[in-house]
Amino acid sequence: MTAPADGAAKVAVVTGGSRGLGRIIVERLLGQGWRVATFSRSRGAFIEETAAAAGDAFLWQAVDLNEPQTLPEAVGAVVRRFGRIDLLVNNAGVLHQDLFLTIPMKTIDTLVTTNLTSPIVLAQACARAMTRTGGGAVVNVSSINAIRGHRGVAVYSAAKAGVDALTRSLARELGAVNIRVNSVVPGFFDSEMTTRVTDANRERIRRRTPLGRLGSADEVADTVLYLASPASSFITGQSIVVDGGITC
Repeated sequence: MTAPADGAAKVAVVTGGSRGLGRIIVERLLGQGWRVATFSRSRGAFIEETAAAAGDAFLWQAVDLNEPQTLPEAVGAVVRRFGRIDLLVNNAGVLHQDLFLTIPMKTIDTLVTTNLTSPIVLAQACARAMTRTGGGAVVNVSSINAIRGHRGVAVYSAAKAGVDALTRSLARELGAVNIRVNSVVPGFFDSEMTTRVTDANRERIRRRTPLGRLGSADEVADTVLYLASPASSFITGQSIVVDGGITC
């Protein structure tokens, strides 16, 4: 990634930045001096507080990833505000557990649209902006469900596997214009998605994990930020698994 010619900070787009992993990524990027735009369905207290504290370095837009046709305009608003995009973190996603034989078509459509179609549309829109300013990086957040099969999450798993396949193909295609594309593949970590995990299942996961515990959102964010940094300047097309060894 090239630094802005005017000396201004680089610009990141982070989806789902109002809570959880996305919130941590937004906070840490702002702390490192980035200008940050984030999309989420609702504003919430964190967005209000960050907008007041970060001022012109922060932009929030109400975006529903189940409506991918709205995303190019949202990206356009980021470019109009900041003049460039250097990083996209495709973080937002939705998990719904349902048996494959009974899952409704509407739910299938929502899972695929939110977890795969919208990241594709966002990557295209952001990559187009990156080509005008010398390149950038895309970091897609996937899931270990794309690696190991689990009951009740077939559609979610398929969508996340698509994200990893997208990562590899885009790395091939966009490397020529200095855009790196990688994915982070989290295992089980404390988040809203794991709050419904029973104590018995949590203990089972802990026993099966070589490091003997669930991860934290900060540990996943560490890998995202590494892939966004100059320290990873020769890494592209990779899916980095952050799971404490449960898939090894």
